[in-house]
Parts: sequence; structure tokens; C-alpha cells
Amino acid sequence: MIERPYLIFLGDVPDKLAAKTAYGVVDWSREWCVGQLRLPGCQADTGLKDMTIAEATEAGARTLIIGAVNPGGVLPEHWTSTIVEAIEAGMDIASGLHVRLASVDAIREAAEREGVKLHDTRHADRRFATGKGTKRPGKRLLTVGTDCSVGKKYAALAIDRELNGRGVNSTFCATGQTGVMISGRGVAIDAVVADFISGAAEWLSPATEPDHWQIVEGQGSLFHPSFAGVSLGLLHGAQPDVFVVCHEPTRTKMRNVEAPISTIEAVIEETMRLGRLTNPDIAPLGISINTQALSDDEAKACLAEAEERYGLPACDPIRTGVAKLVDRLLKEFVA
Repeated sequence: MIERPYLIFLGDVPDKLAAKTAYGVVDWSREWCVGQLRLPGCQADTGLKDMTIAEATEAGARTLIIGAVNPGGVLPEHWTSTIVEAIEAGMDIASGLHVRLASVDAIREAAEREGVKLHDTRHADRRFATGKGTKRPGKRLLTVGTDCSVGKKYAALAIDRELNGRGVNSTFCATGQTGVMISGRGVAIDAVVADFISGAAEWLSPATEPDHWQIVEGQGSLFHPSFAGVSLGLLHGAQPDVFVVCHEPTRTKMRNVEAPISTIEAVIEETMRLGRLTNPDIAPLGISINTQALSDDEAKACLAEAEERYGLPACDPIRTGVAKLVDRLLKEFVA
């Protein structure tokens, strides 16, 4: 169990997307956070109070959350001294990076010396079976994307919260390091050995009561050159009854590569084609669009255009909420 409250470490990341772990924890669990720590040159700001380690310790911080993400999940060498300082102040460390904290000698030695815990939320503490694809009881929703970092986690969290608010039996299934930090349970799918990705997804969303919805956080995109394999394994293992397509309308290229961003239409078609392997009845529920970069009028027009074009409800989980998606879910996909 990761001890709270948190001090959110942003390092010196170049933009907001490079700190999506930090923003996710703050947006969904702000009450657990005492402040943020930024190095010179940091271009991200979660809105929390800037604090030194000493100030955060005085405020009661128990864990330093490394809130950054980057290609390859590496830990920048120049961050080590700050992490060690937090350890020496008595804080545990939680990281969602691919590199294990204990693999850095200075961090491991400081943790052993001070008796603090190192949490590598991207690395599962169990083994998974290979996926079987056998249809299992319960209902599942998966968020999928036209790209990575388009709001799949936010959409899933918002849908789960809306369902629970209406008295529907619903569970958020975290498949990434940030979701695990927010929910306290899950598995970072992208750190699972490829042969076991679908099996890990089956473990995460097991057989349940017929009216129980499991809201599975999506990862990557079926069209992303770097992450399509993870997305496909998750799709087959989650065996979703319905899916929500997540999109960011201002992008022309996929994150960190030169490939053009895929269309919503292409994602719907490919998700249904590939998803039928483990659930022949898979269907699109709606569209979630991250309109953060748009004005109010532009956002309204963007959502309206998507609804007219695809014949599906469209929303922004933060700007408009997800009531439209849940209305359709309860009307058309509940026996």
C-alpha cells in the first residue's frame, strides 16, 4: 500500500503530456497530495503548491510520487539526488517508470539505510497465465484510442464514477501505472511479457455477476507503431462488450513518432474486427474527445460534428462529463 499523502515530483519535464502520471493522480486524488516539486526548466504545473522536500516533510508527505513519463520509461540520472534527498527525509518513493528504483545504486542504498519502501507500480508482483479467450460472465467496457495519451484513463475513471453514482455495480480496472496509483489495484499491461498480456487482462477483469460492469482502462492504440501490440493483447484479454473511442482533435501525428494519427472511423472498424476474436458481440458505445486545446464554442462544435458523423454520443469527460455515454450504456447494453 502506497502511504499518503503524496509529494508529486515533476522533474524537469518538457510539457504537460510528459507528466501525465502526475496530472492523473492530482486530477483524481487531489486530496491525497500536499504539493509538487519541480526542477529548474520544468514546463509542467499541476496547480499544487510548489514545495521543497523539507517543506513537504513538514506538511506530512509520506511518499514522493515520480509523476513523469517518457519513451522507454527511463529515470534521468540528474533526478537521483532529489530522490535520495526525499528518502533521507523519510519518504517512500513510488515510480511508474520501466526502470526499477532499486536498480539505481544510490537509491537502493539510501532506501536500505533509511528503511523506506520503493514502489515500482509498473512491475507486477505476480505471474500471469496466457490468455484463453473463453467467454466469461459479467459486462466489460474498454477505452481505446486514436493515439496514446488521448484520455483513455480519464474516460474510464469518469464512466466508472458516473455508473457508481447511479447505483450501478461498476469497477475501474487499472492497466497503467497512474491508474494503479489512483485505484490501489491493477497491473501495468505494458510491462507484462508479450505472451501474457491477454492473460493479465483476463486476470484483471475476471468473471463476475451478470450485471457487474468492469471499466477497463485502455493503453496505446492499435495504430501506434510503438504500442499496437500492447493494445491488441489488452483488447483480446479484456473481451469488451462495448468500447469507447478516445481522441485528441488537434494532433496530426502520433505521439513521439512520425506516423499520422488514425481516424475515429478506422479505430472503430479495427477494434470491432479484431475484438470479435474473443467477443463476437463487441460494439462501439461512444466517443470521448479531449477538447482541452479548444475554446468552448470549438469544443461544442467538435462534439456535435462527431455525433452527427458517427451516430454515437460524444463527450469530453472533464468538460461535459460522460452522462451521455452512460445513458446509452444503461439503455441499450443492460439486459
